[in-house]
Amino acid sequence: MASLVTPLRPNLAGGAQAFVCDLARELHDRGHEVALYCASRSQVPGVDLVEIEVPAGVAEALVMPGGAPPQAVAALGEGFERLFAELRRQAPDVVSQHAFDAEAIELAEGLRVLHTLHMPPMVPAVVEAARRSRAAFATVSEAARRDWSAVGLEPVRVLRNGIPDFGVEPRPPEPVAVIAGRISPEKGTAAALRVATAAGLEPLLLGEVYDRAYHEREVRLQPRAVGREELSRIMAGAAATLMPVEWEEPFGLVAAESQMAGCPVAGYRRGGLPEVVSEGVGGYLVEPGDEAGLVEAVHRAAGLDRAAIRRSALGRLLIGPAVAAYEEALTSLA
Repeated sequence: MASLVTPLRPNLAGGAQAFVCDLARELHDRGHEVALYCASRSQVPGVDLVEIEVPAGVAEALVMPGGAPPQAVAALGEGFERLFAELRRQAPDVVSQHAFDAEAIELAEGLRVLHTLHMPPMVPAVVEAARRSRAAFATVSEAARRDWSAVGLEPVRVLRNGIPDFGVEPRPPEPVAVIAGRISPEKGTAAALRVATAAGLEPLLLGEVYDRAYHEREVRLQPRAVGREELSRIMAGAAATLMPVEWEEPFGLVAAESQMAGCPVAGYRRGGLPEVVSEGVGGYLVEPGDEAGLVEAVHRAAGLDRAAIRRSALGRLLIGPAVAAYEEALTSLA
């Protein structure tokens, strides 16, 4: 189950969306009968979709980290009611639920369900729904597990994300800095642009505008939307991927994708990033807010062995072990 707030599509801006699609495909390839419940107009090749019709206005329920809590949208609740009615009619053995919406947690009560929390405990309605639930919960890093434990959700297991290997080998880098993912304040997009310029690199902005006011006020550079394989090819020839995150990053799929392509990561030491970026092998992290230190980290990252970066990522960040962990967790619930 994915959130109904936005359709799933090939050029995914969000790491959680990308992982849900990968997880569904991989479970299917392992011989399980898989149905992916998602918003209408989704596109996920290789997986049976159960598309739920929702009006365009549900986008108002998007979580904006650092901003006001998302609005309660009646149409979103109605969409989840339709989804769970169909889900209960189909009577699956187990549900892997990835929507960060209170309705998705509340309406799942009584099912054999594992809720994966891909975000920090930042929306009061979601936190309350999780605390009231009797279901099983997981999150994507030890840092995120600690954050959820601090607001009273216990037990929470850690099921880390993983990424596919697109088979892209690193090549001698060009003087380019990749800034990828959704364009919003918590991702530090504006800081990344400043750091790239200070480091003498051309910023390459790849992704989708998530917070339009922030983009117009502080970013202004127009992004380019690319597919994940193309992103991997671009990273393979970039000097560094910049991640000056301004929130407790739950995982950091972009950091994993960058290292898989042999491209070092330079970012802030926040949230789950230290668990994803192998310090001194896959990149360098500095204290949050230290832009001068981040510029220096970019220069240090230029000296890393790009083949070693990729080898390390292949050993730590592949999708296969992540899916095996989900397979075990879901089988135990079923």
